[in-house]
Amino acid sequence: MDFDFSDDQVQLGDAVRKWVDKGYTFERRRTIEKAGGFDRAAWNELAELGLCGLYVPENEGGMGMGPVEGMVVMEELGRGMVLEPLAQSLIAGAVLAGYADAATKAAWLPKVSSGEALVVLAYQERVARYQLYACEAKATQAPGGYVLNATKNVVPAGDLADAFIVSAKINSHLALFLVERAAAGVSTLGYGTQDGSRAAQVNLRNAPATLITQDGLTALEHAVDIGIAATCAEAVGVMDKTMALTAEYLNTRKQFGVAISSFQALRHRAADMKMQLELARSMGYYASLKLNAPATERRAAMARAKYQLGNSMRFVGQQSVQLHGGIGVTDEYIGSHYFKKLTQMELTFGDTLHHLGEVSARMQDTAGVFA
Repeated sequence: MDFDFSDDQVQLGDAVRKWVDKGYTFERRRTIEKAGGFDRAAWNELAELGLCGLYVPENEGGMGMGPVEGMVVMEELGRGMVLEPLAQSLIAGAVLAGYADAATKAAWLPKVSSGEALVVLAYQERVARYQLYACEAKATQAPGGYVLNATKNVVPAGDLADAFIVSAKINSHLALFLVERAAAGVSTLGYGTQDGSRAAQVNLRNAPATLITQDGLTALEHAVDIGIAATCAEAVGVMDKTMALTAEYLNTRKQFGVAISSFQALRHRAADMKMQLELARSMGYYASLKLNAPATERRAAMARAKYQLGNSMRFVGQQSVQLHGGIGVTDEYIGSHYFKKLTQMELTFGDTLHHLGEVSARMQDTAGVFA
């Protein structure tokens, strides 16, 4: 199997890396973090690169690209710990293009692609604990559409988004809806998160909504799987940079007159970090390559990938802190921010123990071993 990237994919990655290196410095990121964790100007720059429309079909104004291109982009954004939630535009583009009716596509996909509209997934509830079918949100049919009553938690940039893709039940049947933030009955409570980005609690009280699909569980699983693959790719970029920072520190810091990289015990730790990074990279590739597989195969692949990525993120982040010593957790040092990013990403779209359970639940009688 050929794992080389095409020329177009290489150029796409190079363009994003150049923007991260020159346009999204650590100093700019710190400024955005202090201002609340989301910058519309930075978001517009991502849109100008065409990244918001990566999964939007070309006939709807997007780039019409696929999971590999998404992986390339997210990995580069991970190296810069970009706070703006591009993965949400990938989810919105794919869900609206794949499940919405023609009128909803025409109204929203061009705006998603251009960056004019930030549309984010609002599905998490306190009772759910990562179970997608666990949903207390209610949808009621009303003249001209539906109204929703729901409280959704940890919605990325929820108080600044333009619209939400919301899971809610019609009677006992899960469906997906589009709700505008400016609509009546919508209120939000925004806050900063551990990694410096932004999230919100979104409250809907008889809020008008547009039905995307009544096959809500299928669409929601697809949306979350896109998010998992994007998170895996982004995490590889974060870990890659964390590894580079750690190696640079080991080669610079001296004890007893020599660089500490000459100490065998520390070299072994660095080698273990590198091994976990490469395991994560291969499983990140696996996740992206399985995004277009049948749902059962895709869901199992995402659980496997996120489980390995969770282990790798925890190991690489913790070892980096240990090898740096006290400076590794100071707010002034960039390495501590990579550690916080990895810690939060491990919990995103299901933590490591959750996905271990998912892997176990999807095992066949042979447990993956040929009889």
